[in-house]
Amino acid sequence: MKILAAMSGGVDSSLATALLVRQGHDVTGAYMKNWINEEGIIGHCPWEEDITDARAVADQLGIEFHVVNLMHEYRERVVKYLLEGYQSGITPNPDVMCNREMKFGVLWDWAKERGFEAIATGHYAQKGSSVPGSQFSVHGSRFTGTNSEPGTVNSELDSDAIYRGADSNKDQTYFLAMMQPEQARIAQFPIGHLLKPELRDQARELGLKTADKKDSQGICFIGQVKMEDFLRNFVPDSPGPIVDLEGKVLGQHKGLHLYTLGQRKGIGVASPLHKQAYVAVAKRPEKNELVIAIERPDTPLLWARRCTLTGISTTGLPLTGARTLNAQPRYRCPAGLADFVPLGEGRASLIYHKPQRALTPGQICALYDGDRLLGGAFFESISYD
Repeated sequence: MKILAAMSGGVDSSLATALLVRQGHDVTGAYMKNWINEEGIIGHCPWEEDITDARAVADQLGIEFHVVNLMHEYRERVVKYLLEGYQSGITPNPDVMCNREMKFGVLWDWAKERGFEAIATGHYAQKGSSVPGSQFSVHGSRFTGTNSEPGTVNSELDSDAIYRGADSNKDQTYFLAMMQPEQARIAQFPIGHLLKPELRDQARELGLKTADKKDSQGICFIGQVKMEDFLRNFVPDSPGPIVDLEGKVLGQHKGLHLYTLGQRKGIGVASPLHKQAYVAVAKRPEKNELVIAIERPDTPLLWARRCTLTGISTTGLPLTGARTLNAQPRYRCPAGLADFVPLGEGRASLIYHKPQRALTPGQICALYDGDRLLGGAFFESISYD
């Protein structure tokens, strides 16, 4: 195949590219130039270093390499979504939207015009065409974080379907939840079958420059920039009261957009109880209040089972009927069994079998059948019993 390899300058995408070359594909490397920190936001934006490293790996592999300038599209499709979300009081996820709108959106448009048949990335995910059937059984899966019920896991392997990566600590299918069927069809994930230590070993064996490079952290393609510092550059602080569940003022916040439901650190109010922390449980924009409470198993507004989803997107066939599936409310959070009931117009009711902590409007809920990614949606509203 003629494949465009999205190279970020890290070890994951470097080895993904190398494996495709070794398999005999016609591979070209590309770095998406999305952000160069023109605003001078505090933090390290390593785009120049990343381009140098990606180009060095491409040269090692003897393949063509391009820097594709998508800065305008990134601001319009990702940064705008991020800022508008926080300004409206919800918690957006720029990494998820970067995959749908940029890597498998604008970059795929660029690739398609030049005759490429697929885009490959360094995501820890697998396509059905490369998943061994025995690996994804109820009792034999290398991934154990889905809380799947017997009989629900991948009775058939669709070659275009996306499955969790073999490394449960690195699985990144959550960030692919809002991809469209066409995007899932052309996506390739060459490293999804590897554990991270195996990947590093293979990169060293191939002598790749990035073999021991540290994994990147922070906002998608922006770098070592704290979200608070990023937001402060675009959204002015709007201080207001921090109150408890009864409305008693306990302190002052810097702006509701700087806090996330379920947050414990950085609230700025000391707990009066030993080893029991305050947690953010609600935002009241009409009063500009941040509501906090001592975290306990029964803390009001912290735990919920019922919610409404909106903007449902599927990686394959539409989810048209009521069913039980696995719903993952955040990255680094186990997927929980839930009853999914379509409401029409891209909305659905979701009822978890067990209470979930800090379900948050605007965040992404990734939907699975066992280890198979079905799609995703935004949390629209949360119901507290």
